[in-house]
Amino acid sequence: MAGRAIEQRFNADQSDYAGATTACACGQLARYVERRGKTFQSVLGRLTLDRAYYHCGACGRGFCPRDRALGLEDSGLTPGVLRMVGQVGAVVSFEEGHELLRELAGVEVSAKQVERYAEALGQEIAAAERSVIEAEPASAPTMYLGIDGTGVPVRKQELINRPGKQPDGSAKTREVKLVTVWTAETRDKEGQPTRDAGSVTYSAAIESAATHDTDTVPAEFAARVLREAARRGFDQAARRAVLADGALWIWNLVEEHFPGATQIVDLYHAKGHLWDVAKAIYGAGSDLAEQWAKQRRDDLDAGKIDDILAALTLHANTNDEARKCLDYVTRNRHRMRYPEFRSQGLSVGSGVVEAGCKTAIGVRCKRAGMHWTVAGADAIIALRCCKLSGRFEDFWERRSAAVGQ
Repeated sequence: MAGRAIEQRFNADQSDYAGATTACACGQLARYVERRGKTFQSVLGRLTLDRAYYHCGACGRGFCPRDRALGLEDSGLTPGVLRMVGQVGAVVSFEEGHELLRELAGVEVSAKQVERYAEALGQEIAAAERSVIEAEPASAPTMYLGIDGTGVPVRKQELINRPGKQPDGSAKTREVKLVTVWTAETRDKEGQPTRDAGSVTYSAAIESAATHDTDTVPAEFAARVLREAARRGFDQAARRAVLADGALWIWNLVEEHFPGATQIVDLYHAKGHLWDVAKAIYGAGSDLAEQWAKQRRDDLDAGKIDDILAALTLHANTNDEARKCLDYVTRNRHRMRYPEFRSQGLSVGSGVVEAGCKTAIGVRCKRAGMHWTVAGADAIIALRCCKLSGRFEDFWERRSAAVGQ
């Protein structure tokens, strides 16, 4: 009944008729043709609205001024339903989103429509992420920035001529690179810093971090990192720390763009590498593997890097995993000064970065049977990061204001 009342109210109002001609986006005049009806899905059901239709002979474009005024231009969904689609598309699969909208809101939007409109909304958010940088002051004396990457399954046509980790050298995934910023002024029961609730923000995409010596602008992902750092006031913090695994590309990016920041290899990544060595030497699940790994992890906590290197060197000539870990620790030992970092009140392994890959990317994009296009994955990742970072309301307000202009 409410839907019918709204429908009748709009259709009785013909003020969208702007006269025999009205301005077209191309700068020329479009002429009035007739009133035309179109059915939209609203939060109150399907509505058929009557609109003045204009056609521009110069550019060949037809349009209805009422559609733009109501936020319905190029869409079969009202803004209220589109907002719902964005919410479910960021959280669950398109089929599940369709079911949730039907069961919880009584709104019929097919799974294909959820996909199309959620991805379109994600593309808008991705474009806004590149162009809208509302810098904030640092929210804490110490701010943390983390960088990581994770593979996302994509369609075969997105993998043509791309090397990968499969036995035949092919790839099944494309790497999503993620940057996250947070604060950790809160202390746990042991007095160690822990992530402050609501402080984490994410930004991610399938982008390259590679640069050449002759490049005059940052790589795509480096530019993303700089934008997120600017939004959070990372550069303005009294103390800055970057946590990541030992990937060389990450530290190259950090040294170029944040030369004064403290670099820390995430403690849990480092311990994970040592555990991999223990399994490779003594076998998974064996007592010797557990004992060796525990001793090496204790050494790491105590800052006994030389002892770790000595233990790895004993096996480096006969075990590839030990050799790779030896190189890893040697290359990153100055980023593994954990007792020193702790004495300074710094986080050394909050899990925020690794959890970010799982929370922002894996939970939504790495489910069984999913195979994305790069454009589709980037759109949903942008949508999800926007929501998880608490920025969806700001985006929606800007979007609504732009529609109303």
